[in-house]
Amino acid sequence: MPEPAVARELQANYEAFYRSGNFAEWRRLGAIDKTANILKLCRDVPHDTVLEIGAGNGAILENLAAKGFAKECRALDISSAGVEQIRAKNIAGLVEAATFDGYRTPYADDQFDLVILSHVVEHVEHPRLLLYEAARVGKRLFVEVPLEDNARLADDFVFDHVGHINVYSRKAMRRLLQSCRFRVLDETVANHSKAIYRFQKGAKGLANWAIKEVLLRVCPRLATSRYVYHAAFLCEKERG
Repeated sequence: MPEPAVARELQANYEAFYRSGNFAEWRRLGAIDKTANILKLCRDVPHDTVLEIGAGNGAILENLAAKGFAKECRALDISSAGVEQIRAKNIAGLVEAATFDGYRTPYADDQFDLVILSHVVEHVEHPRLLLYEAARVGKRLFVEVPLEDNARLADDFVFDHVGHINVYSRKAMRRLLQSCRFRVLDETVANHSKAIYRFQKGAKGLANWAIKEVLLRVCPRLATSRYVYHAAFLCEKERG
């Protein structure tokens, strides 16, 4: 059986995505929200050494470095264009930014205090393989995914430039982590910030933000059954 690798069409999609300047501001704004969730869940656990798998253009690591979050960090991505952008940022504490095959990392067992998979698992053809690898090299895992498995999800899959090939609910993601022998220590469900909605749709976007924000606070189960939010989990791998 051949070793798993990222499909060529997915690889090409991500290369084109990171070489395009059209999404630079969207990525920058999104990284602010993702960084906030990492800080919220991971501030009180050891995080001197950090690996981000699927680091994109490095915006999250750049934000974390500005907060003094880690002494040393490393970044892996399947896109050479993304890795080029990470290296160009001169991120404080960045030891290495490299491409990888999407599933195997070149690091030792338990090398990192924390592994970050922020908006990666929804893109991966074999998510369990990547989660097992994260468990091998890291003592704890932060993972965040969009909650797209809701009542408004279309019956049929259509590939788009964003590249989401898996969809999750909060419960499905939690169970996936547990079935990969992670223990969930903490979790949060969050809305995007106002800035993202304003950037995407102006005043209409701000109205959408307000509706989703209120509904999430008042009735989170109804909110996530109707709209897309983002779930983040801090996990610790089970021993023995």
